[in-house]
Amino acid sequence: MDKAYILKNGIIEQYLLGELSSEDELILERLLKTDEELKTRFNVVESNFEAMAFDNAIVPPDDVKAHLMSSVKGAETKVVSLPKRNSSKNYLAVVASIAAVLVIGSVWMYSQLNDTKQQLQIAEEKNSLLLKDLEGLKTNMVKATAWLDLLNSPDTKQYILNGNALSPEAKVVSYVNHKEKRVVVNTLALPKLDAEHDYQMWADVDGEMIDMGVIKKDAHLLAMNYIENAASLNITIEPTGGSDHPTVSRLITNVYL
Repeated sequence: MDKAYILKNGIIEQYLLGELSSEDELILERLLKTDEELKTRFNVVESNFEAMAFDNAIVPPDDVKAHLMSSVKGAETKVVSLPKRNSSKNYLAVVASIAAVLVIGSVWMYSQLNDTKQQLQIAEEKNSLLLKDLEGLKTNMVKATAWLDLLNSPDTKQYILNGNALSPEAKVVSYVNHKEKRVVVNTLALPKLDAEHDYQMWADVDGEMIDMGVIKKDAHLLAMNYIENAASLNITIEPTGGSDHPTVSRLITNVYL
């Protein structure tokens, strides 16, 4: 198992997903210690996995556990103490006592029935919320799988956009697939901007800058507009919402395709 085999067959991705045998894991780990290119590729893929996990994560409601525990909690049994009656009491007094106990029991049972109905209603509402969350997770899983297939496709090329003097710490990893006409970027290493500015991506086609879209601040792995015959990818800092034309003086990074 050499470098070419590892890159071609997605061995790094299988390692991160826990799909390799113990023997293959040891081989890959030894190669990662000595091969800088493989180590760089490993770090990029690991970063992509982390970005996908954060972008697709769904936080369940805080009160799910409280209501779930409430729905299964047993009702406290109440004991009604009845005073001892003298055997000399007449028949009517005994009947009245029995009637009183039956009335108290009926009221208690009616109260417990209402509580049970409320708990069932709460449980049904929570089940509906959980089902919606499950559907959301399924949708996100399909989306994440499609992106992972794109990143691992042999038709996808990877380009690194390193920051210039205006923003030396900036770094963006872009994935371009001309066959499927798709572009995905990992912006995890882009410095944060204030509320009045956004990053915007441009494609240079025969000297003309064409808008590829504004880079969202709340996502690290996102799809951009694919532009035919692009000679380079470029990122500028623009006012919030983007511009019709790039601000060349605020170009922070670019890469030729």
